[in-house]
Amino acid sequence: MDRMTSLRVFREVVEAGSFTAAAGRLAMSPPMASKHVAQLEKSLGARLLHRSSRHLSLTEAGTAWYEQSRRALDLLDAAEAAIGQTSEAPRGQLKVSAPVWCATPRFARVLADYRERFPEVLVDMHLENRKVDLAADGYDLALRATQDPSPALIARPLCRVPFHLAGTPDYLKRMGGCPALPADLSRLGAIVPSYVNLDNLALKGPGGRMLPLRLTPAMRSDDTTLTLHAVHAGMGIAFMPLWLIDDDLAEGRLVRLLPDYEAEPVTLFAVYTSRQYMAPKLRTFIDFLSERLDALEPKATAKTATHVTAKPRRR
Repeated sequence: MDRMTSLRVFREVVEAGSFTAAAGRLAMSPPMASKHVAQLEKSLGARLLHRSSRHLSLTEAGTAWYEQSRRALDLLDAAEAAIGQTSEAPRGQLKVSAPVWCATPRFARVLADYRERFPEVLVDMHLENRKVDLAADGYDLALRATQDPSPALIARPLCRVPFHLAGTPDYLKRMGGCPALPADLSRLGAIVPSYVNLDNLALKGPGGRMLPLRLTPAMRSDDTTLTLHAVHAGMGIAFMPLWLIDDDLAEGRLVRLLPDYEAEPVTLFAVYTSRQYMAPKLRTFIDFLSERLDALEPKATAKTATHVTAKPRRR
């Protein structure tokens, strides 16, 4: 049997989850697909798949082989596409790392639209606020919000993301009203990220004056979604991306603090390892994100801290 075909069959079986589905995609019979995988296991001297009547799963050797062979096939497909030897549509699994705050309805809509346009690509999203090692962890792409992307990787800017300080109206009233200056933030508790240091962050005020952002931690968190829930629970304020809080700001559930003071927006980059022989699935995904994310606009003007007043103090 042709070894290259066996590699493609194995990849398809893993990504489709069954021999029958993989065989249908490859226009061959399920028994033939099974024979290709069996021949591959025989040549390697290792079992790649755990098989049962209802379920397939990768063995430890199968996991390692899948990651390496998948990348090799992607490279081959990209090289063929680059010299015009194939007209295949983008296909296969695309492993992507992204910040937790990408878990929003708008971003989900972008992913759904990409799937509709390229149904043969399976996007495998991993939301985490740590910097993954693309090569070691087997990622095709990482979305990173930063002002200083790593020079060791290819980084394509996708869009700019504003970050704002926000809290609930009830919390601000309970804490004596809204801060007027960055220095007033110290009396408010804050949920601060444990994965990035905000100590060097500055706010640009009227006249261009830069003032340091100093927050008093009430809790640390490595999960932006938990941070948002903690703010809603009245634990404190937080410095969060507009993507995550724009609906809450527009509808008054959260209030933006210090609207006259701006932090420099971060840029969301698509980060990958090499421009040479980019797989069609990776190239189309990055192009699609660039087109769609750059067009995303914040919702209606949000309520700011000027709408919140302190509760009258008892005498």
